[in-house]
Amino acid sequence: MPLHSDIEKIILNEEQLEKVVTDIAGKINDDYKDKSLVVVGILKGGVIFLADLFRRLSIDDCVLDFMAASSYGSGTVSSGNIRITKDISADVAGKNVLIVEDILDTGNTLTYIKEYLLSKNALSVKICTLFDKPCRRIGPVTPDYCGRTVDDLFIVGYGLDYDERYRNLPYVGVLKSGICQWKY
Repeated sequence: MPLHSDIEKIILNEEQLEKVVTDIAGKINDDYKDKSLVVVGILKGGVIFLADLFRRLSIDDCVLDFMAASSYGSGTVSSGNIRITKDISADVAGKNVLIVEDILDTGNTLTYIKEYLLSKNALSVKICTLFDKPCRRIGPVTPDYCGRTVDDLFIVGYGLDYDERYRNLPYVGVLKSGICQWKY
């Protein structure tokens, strides 16, 4: 696929993404071998990563569910006001839970979701993210599984968006400055 005109550069191409996903799945498979797992995908950004990851899990007792939470709206900076807009339907009491997200940025949303799932008596809650952006961290959270650490760039593609655009790109790229109000 040719480079989209709004993308400055690609940071992970399709082949690199496949390797990252396969490597993460291998670690999860090792950690949850002979255990049950509820995988909770965070909509919408994490869905493409989640689909590819979930197909690579070889855990016998593995359930998939979804949540949606928001703190961004159409902006580029988290408001810090987290709202759960779609809750899980699975009962997580006494179960291992893995939250799958596209990017761990400020950490506010994932801290909130992790505490929320623990309040539902989950046995354990771990976080899997395709990208970690620790330079913007506010919340006290770190990923248990991470594909790549990324600098303070606004990235899109492979599920990551800006104002609901670019999710369909098969690679992850840096959005050109001037497209959004992001400060590099």
